[in-house]
Amino acid sequence: MAIFLTKESKILVQGMTGAEGVKHTRRMLAAGTEVVGGVNPRKAGQSVAFDDRSVPVFGSVREGMEATGADVSVVFVPPAFAKAAVIEAADAGIGLAVVITEGIPVHDAVAFTSYAKDKGTRIIGPNCPGLISPGQSNAGIIPADITKPGRIGLVSKSGTLTYQLMYELRDIGFSSCVGIGGDPVIGTTHIDCLQAFEDDPDTELVVLIGEIGGDAEERAAAYIREHVTKPVVGYVAGFTAPEGRTMGHAGAIVSGSSGTAQAKKAALEAVGVRVGSTPTETARLALQAIGG
Repeated sequence: MAIFLTKESKILVQGMTGAEGVKHTRRMLAAGTEVVGGVNPRKAGQSVAFDDRSVPVFGSVREGMEATGADVSVVFVPPAFAKAAVIEAADAGIGLAVVITEGIPVHDAVAFTSYAKDKGTRIIGPNCPGLISPGQSNAGIIPADITKPGRIGLVSKSGTLTYQLMYELRDIGFSSCVGIGGDPVIGTTHIDCLQAFEDDPDTELVVLIGEIGGDAEERAAAYIREHVTKPVVGYVAGFTAPEGRTMGHAGAIVSGSSGTAQAKKAALEAVGVRVGSTPTETARLALQAIGG
């Protein structure tokens, strides 16, 4: 099994005809993902050739869903148009919208994540690498060839650390890997993924990657204490980050004693999560915990 994304998922790509959309649609198709169409109102009725197949372009998400039965959208549109794209997908009734775009204004993210939630659409992101259920489907920009299907669930704020842990734990493999994004406002949280992995019978261990800034990891620790029975191994990026400076992600900023890596590590360890001091040590702790 997997969470949020399976081999049955049918994917539309909003912005498929742009340079990034073309590049990553080709990679998703090569991974076996069922990409059933793209969305671009200016190119409706056309199609795009990808190696051994042609993918149709629709004028709207609703049109694409009606024609193909799509239930997932991956958003590769510029920041100025991301809010409208997500609202369009939510209005069409898409079940999952994966927002890859970075640089989206916070007020736009607040608006579309709230709107989508009211419409029953789950948002992954924004400013994220997407998610992958290895061997089944890949929605976003995560490399599909660095791991295999397996027993670990991964949830991460950081894209590059997602890839590193996937590679370091490739001998065990993953049920699903979810890059939730590091912006101040995101649609799916650590807690949402912890709940889904707890409910997934094929996930035996969860790797949780956080980073400085905010209190998401502390809230995840509180959730783990009350609701998670499976082992969790963690890593928090940013132990050497200077106070008051944004580091990489818009949400990764330390203010005083709030949001520090050490505070997050302490909160997680207090509920039994083993926290590595480096990504490689985290992978070793995960291997020990799962008996690999």
